[in-house]
Amino acid sequence: MQKPVRISPSILAADFARLGEEVSAIADAGADFIHVDIMDGHFVPNISFGPSVTKAVRGYTDKPFDCHLMIAPVDPYIGDFVDAGADIITLHQEAGAHLHRSIQLVKSHGIKVGVSLNPATPASTLEDVMDEVDLILVMSVNPGFGGQKFIPSQLAKIKTLRGMIDASGRDIDLEVDGGITPETAPLVIEAGADLLVAGSAAFKGGPEHYAANIKALTGRA
Repeated sequence: MQKPVRISPSILAADFARLGEEVSAIADAGADFIHVDIMDGHFVPNISFGPSVTKAVRGYTDKPFDCHLMIAPVDPYIGDFVDAGADIITLHQEAGAHLHRSIQLVKSHGIKVGVSLNPATPASTLEDVMDEVDLILVMSVNPGFGGQKFIPSQLAKIKTLRGMIDASGRDIDLEVDGGITPETAPLVIEAGADLLVAGSAAFKGGPEHYAANIKALTGRA
């Protein structure tokens, strides 16, 4: 059953010169989670930041930290991000040879685990781990950079995953990341998503606009 729509603003689009204050402001404006995009310059063609920055801004809100690790190999860094304050660690199906092992490593730290699928990766690759995951993240752009345009073919994948989640009977969040705007958000929600990642669309205009931005994306009062 699809949950109420929630939002996880990506701090990749925040003002890095005042990142702690940005985290606090977006949380106060109605964010449900804080999305932390970690890029290694290897698995994806960009570098963002690591566990030290994550830990530094952790104290600015009690909202759950939704840490999306675009790292390969990912296993050696999982403990560092747990120590930095991650509440959920999402790793990529494509980033290593042993997805189940990586999932179990995250769970061994007592936090939630998500798996992300790149645009060319089919939903069927998760069939054998549906009993293990807490979150599935559909990338609706190719990971590595903010501000990209939404890839419409991912709507069919979202619908497929919605069916897989409902059939599992488990409490699994279905998250979508990439090109989420007031125009594309209703499409992914209709397809079955219940957690939206938004960067540019959430942070545009400065803190006085954050609440209105979130409302425009989620449709909630």
